[in-house]
Amino acid sequence: MSARGPLQAGEPVLLIDRKRRRYLIDLREGGEFHSHSGVLAHDQMIGSPEGTTFRSTRGMVFTTLRSTITDFVLKMPRGAQVIYPKDIGPILVLADIFPGARVLESGLGSGALSTGMLRAGAEITGYEIRDDFEAKARENVGRFLGDDALAHYATQVRDVYEGIDERDLDRVVLDLPEPWQVVPHAEAALRPGGILLAYTPSIIQVSQLHERLEASKFGFAETVEILQRGWHVAGHAVRPDHRMVAHTGFLTHARLLEE
Repeated sequence: MSARGPLQAGEPVLLIDRKRRRYLIDLREGGEFHSHSGVLAHDQMIGSPEGTTFRSTRGMVFTTLRSTITDFVLKMPRGAQVIYPKDIGPILVLADIFPGARVLESGLGSGALSTGMLRAGAEITGYEIRDDFEAKARENVGRFLGDDALAHYATQVRDVYEGIDERDLDRVVLDLPEPWQVVPHAEAALRPGGILLAYTPSIIQVSQLHERLEASKFGFAETVEILQRGWHVAGHAVRPDHRMVAHTGFLTHARLLEE
């Protein structure tokens, strides 16, 4: 998908109304966006610069912008619960995802984390135990990044607890109930210095994972939790928002050592 220039047919686009309500649509020639605020023709938006405003048939003003990965993850169709943007960013840094990194990802869910890692340039082999989740992840990746991205996203319906076929991987990234079961498989699959990262909602899962890591060739294991608090800023009225995105999951990462 294009990241600059006029809006094009086939792109996911965000419509934002005066009340800051957000609608995610895929532009297509001859298409129409329908809401309680009226109808807006896609052809009006195709070829326009980002940030252009349009009026619906009922006079509602919409601002058009390309969807960011944050917008897309929060609005995309889900087959499973997604990893939220506040965690995707830190995962890319903690797992040190780089262009060309060979990544084994298991627990694809709806493809939110896959989308982030592919956009960072990773080459992903994905294991997913449910075929409907695998299909939804591929659909969402293709929708946001374009079909070309699917060439870097080799997914399989299989259980990572039973083993990893790939070798000399740079990273293993997990979103699974029992990531400690994957530790011995990751030892064999990762290159020395490779990184294992697991996303787990429960601190009990974290504890069990650390116990397994301590008895393995992995070292320097750390766990962090990311909390996100917004601020209300209106003139001189400046205060933290009453609500915040607090606990979603713990991020545990470790390095594979030679001894």
